[in-house]
Amino acid sequence: MKIFANIPGAYKLLHCLKYLKPNKREIDAAREAGDFEKEREYILKSTSYWGPKVMEMFGSTVNVHNIENLPEHGPVVLVGNHQGYADIFAYCAAFRNFQFAFVAKEDLAKIPFYGKWIRKIRSVFIKRDDPRASLKAISEGIEYIRQGFSLVIFPEGTRSKGPVPGRFHKGSLKLATKPGVPIVPISLNGSYKMFEEKGYLKGARIDIIVHEPIETKGLSREEEKELNDRVEKIIVDGVKELQKLQESAEI
Repeated sequence: MKIFANIPGAYKLLHCLKYLKPNKREIDAAREAGDFEKEREYILKSTSYWGPKVMEMFGSTVNVHNIENLPEHGPVVLVGNHQGYADIFAYCAAFRNFQFAFVAKEDLAKIPFYGKWIRKIRSVFIKRDDPRASLKAISEGIEYIRQGFSLVIFPEGTRSKGPVPGRFHKGSLKLATKPGVPIVPISLNGSYKMFEEKGYLKGARIDIIVHEPIETKGLSREEEKELNDRVEKIIVDGVKELQKLQESAEI
């Protein structure tokens, strides 16, 4: 990481913290009252306000293709490739009418200020090298889904830091298949240019494709076995499509 080059970016992120505060009390109150519908409403207000402000602060743009494929209501599991830290910004900016949280590495929970907020919106944190803790986290996520909350999962398990996705980990889609909710594959390209490409935060063009939902209820054992490869192919092919789109736009 380039320390001095990151000072302006860090300042901008700190400045954006104020956009998280307006709905904090309402989220807490709804959760304490067991009002999941109201809690989802205020989580959505928080993410959909914060995400666009962050992108605007850095001069980034998010172009969403086939947004009509996103269901009007959850719960669903959004499954996408993972290029960089900015994926979180991009999702919050792109999906302004749909509540979701993230399945993320435990390290994310340790980020000052933001870690608490990411947990507050019903995100689930996984200890990468602790299978038992990971299973417990997935069980927590399944319970959230059964309560009506939607989640985003990145089956690569780590950032690709570039346009070529890594291999998807088997078993991550149980988050959707166990509660029997739809999977919505998401292809994303360009987020790595916001940080990972240069090692400091800057503006970038990010494109997202929302693919058609895949029903998981009633899948046969064979269909479930093939699901991971099916979803991975859809997402990887979509990333390639977005790369071509961005390359043609640069000519």
